[in-house]
Order: sequence, then C-alpha cells, then structure tokens
Amino acid sequence: MLTNPLQAVREGAAQIASRAAHVRLVADSIDAYAETLSLSRTDRPTLDPACHYIGHGEDTLAFVLTLDSINFGSGYFPYLRKLPGKSGYFTIATALTEHFRNHGPWRPTELAALTPRCCAEVFGQTMSEPVGELMRMYARALNDLGTLLLRYHGGSFRDLVATAEGSAARLVKELVRMPLFNDVSHYGTITVAFYKRAQLTAADLALAFNGEGPGAFNDLPSLTIFADNLVPHVLRCDGLLMYSDSLSNAVDSGTLIPSGSEQEIEIRACAVHAVECLVDSMRRSGRGTTAMQLDHLLWNRGQGSMYKARSRHRTRTPFY
Repeated sequence: MLTNPLQAVREGAAQIASRAAHVRLVADSIDAYAETLSLSRTDRPTLDPACHYIGHGEDTLAFVLTLDSINFGSGYFPYLRKLPGKSGYFTIATALTEHFRNHGPWRPTELAALTPRCCAEVFGQTMSEPVGELMRMYARALNDLGTLLLRYHGGSFRDLVATAEGSAARLVKELVRMPLFNDVSHYGTITVAFYKRAQLTAADLALAFNGEGPGAFNDLPSLTIFADNLVPHVLRCDGLLMYSDSLSNAVDSGTLIPSGSEQEIEIRACAVHAVECLVDSMRRSGRGTTAMQLDHLLWNRGQGSMYKARSRHRTRTPFY
C-alpha cells in the first residue's frame, strides 16, 4: 500500500464510496455543487503566529512536527479546558507555542520520556476522564516521535524531513512508522488509509517555511483532503453527502461513532472521494484546483453559524 500512499488513499476511498451502506454521495449534484465553490474567496492558508511558533528556523521545524504529532482529539474536545474564545485545536496549539517560547523545543530524549501528567500540565488540562485518556495518547504520540528521531534520524528533526527528499508522499511513508500516524482502517476485505495527520504535516511545513527549505515539496498538489469530522459535516449540511437514518440520528444526538466502525470509515472515505470528484469537475470547467485547496475552503465554510448549529460526528481516535 505504501508504494504510493497518496494514490492509495484515493483508491481506497473510491472503493468504499462505491459500496457504502450508511453514507451516499449525491453524484448528480457534484457539478452544481462545484459551481458554488468560489476559489476567489479563499486566501492562501496561513499559520497564525499567535498560536503557532513560526519564524524560528530549526525550532519552528521542531514545533510543526511536535504539534502535528498531537493534532488529534476532536472526539474529546467537548470536555477539554479551552482557552477563552478558542477551539480545542487552537487551545492545544497555543499552549504548545507558549511552551516553546518559554522553554524551547523538547529534545528527542525528552519527548521519548514525556508522561501523561506532563502533557496535562503543558496543555492546561487535568487527568480526569475522558481528557486523561487524551493526555495518555498525547504522551504516547510524543514518545513515538522522540523514539523515531533517536532511532532513525540521529535525534535530528531536520534529518527526518530531509529523508523525504522533497516529496510529501515520502514524508508520509516516514511518519507512518509511528503507530498513531498510521491511519489505516479495514472495511470488510478493503484496507483503506487516510493518513490525515501525516499529509497535514507536509502541508503545515510548506506553510511554515513558505514552500522553501524543509517546506519544499514537489508533489504537494497530490495531497488529498485531511479527512476528519469537519469537511464531511459541511458536505452533509450542503446536501452532497446523505447519511442513513440510523447514522443521522446517532450524529445528530451526539452519540459517539466508534473509531474503525463501518459508519466512521464511510464518512471519511465518502468525504475524500466527494472532494476528488469536485476537483475533477472544477478542472473540467477550467477552474483548476487541488483537494488541499478545497479542504481549506470547506474547512473555512464550516466555521459559519449554520454549520456550527448542527452536530458533526464525534469519534475518539488518535487520527483526527
């Protein structure tokens, strides 16, 4: 599967979308929906320096790799102690930025030894459940990063990225050595990968370094969407994805959708495939785009009040 990990994501998602029982792509609406997507309204995505430790060379490289190692937990965010006016993600990113400002990056040996209680302290959380479970996963993810750096890269963040030789796909291959980056599910006889955080790491490095140095990737347009719970939510609200009655009731009532269940895999796979169809439609009409650009557009659309007023699916997983 990892020969071409990005193509594997597309192919697996298309297979599942063609036989999904709980989620349906309204194929007849793809072209009309694509017409509503105005790329002129989207600015180039940026990293907010108030929440991201950017502009600090090697330390920024360490920051991006550290942050994306723990860029998950949306299923726990309703229980997180959030900073005023900030989402779960921005609460964690801001806390990590403050740690880097005050103490610098963790060294690989420190990452490999971090405890859940240390994570709770840095991110302003308690160990009460279910947040305690999230802190244990954060510690494991950071331990894995430290171990990978020490075992294969001489303790160097730059060497880890240099191993990719300017390819986002190769960076994905390297990152999925770590179990909590290895975002792979099994759907009947189909093995499907999403690699959400591994792909996002390449995109974030490109943003942090303006496409230069450790942020230079020659295949960045080949990334898929970063499959989580917001883009499918937007596509559902907009009528491009339809859920079965049972799945609709579960999502609308806030019932947790189990990680690796048929329903959860179908939601993510159908969102990936839907955006690939939208990319194809827009290219045919002369509006060239990429899945990564549409991910940004749809993510921003999801910040609107209409989308926030309706429940999105929640899954407790280390993958998003």
